[in-house]
Amino acid sequence: MSSLPLVLLHAYPLDARMWDPVRAPLAERTRLITPDQRGLGRSPLPDSGDTDAEPSLDHAARDVLALLDRLELDKVVLGGCSMGGYVTLALLRLAPERVGGVALLGAKATADTDEARANRLEVARRAEAEGTAGWLAEQMLPKLLGETTRHRRPEVTERVRELVEQQPPSGVAWAQRAMAARGDSTELLRSVDVPTVVVAGEEDTVNPPQTARDLADTVPHAELVVLPEAGHLTPMEAPEAVVDAVSRVLG
Repeated sequence: MSSLPLVLLHAYPLDARMWDPVRAPLAERTRLITPDQRGLGRSPLPDSGDTDAEPSLDHAARDVLALLDRLELDKVVLGGCSMGGYVTLALLRLAPERVGGVALLGAKATADTDEARANRLEVARRAEAEGTAGWLAEQMLPKLLGETTRHRRPEVTERVRELVEQQPPSGVAWAQRAMAARGDSTELLRSVDVPTVVVAGEEDTVNPPQTARDLADTVPHAELVVLPEAGHLTPMEAPEAVVDAVSRVLG
């Protein structure tokens, strides 16, 4: 295969299984790597005595860099959905020379508002205090999936519910605190000089299409793809269109 390997980073509060609908067709095009991010799926959080214990997306990005080193991959195409997009931006800040193409799905460049940050910290507190059974999936499904998916595709809704319910409360809390602490990446995006695609769901209420347009306008020569009848989790809601969009930056 002539293309660079493709690393896809999943959304919160899910794991790498969210990429299952796009996995086979993308793997036909290039080597595909889909890690679980720390604290979610099968990736544990570091021990409490670890110096990286303070939640930060920079630590999540360093996890990805360590994985690339173990796999002896000098450069990859890096894609991320939602939180995975924020980790992609963190990695671009730490090691831009390792990235030969970018795909940002349901992401944004700006930091959280004070209100959004407070909401994240409250979810983290509640997850640690009560666990996540029952309430987290109910809270997240209207945010993660578009109205069309929720009304017409119950199998997707139930799969997302299942994935959310399986995430460890400690990992949910860590991810929320890490996202709450992230800064603004607008200036960083102005310096991106590799092929970039920005994907948005037309029905995304978390990061609406206008947010994606603003992001794409910030990156030199980025391509914007807006997918109808899809919300925040475009890889699960519109997999064929996501495969097409991501393939544009594989080279």
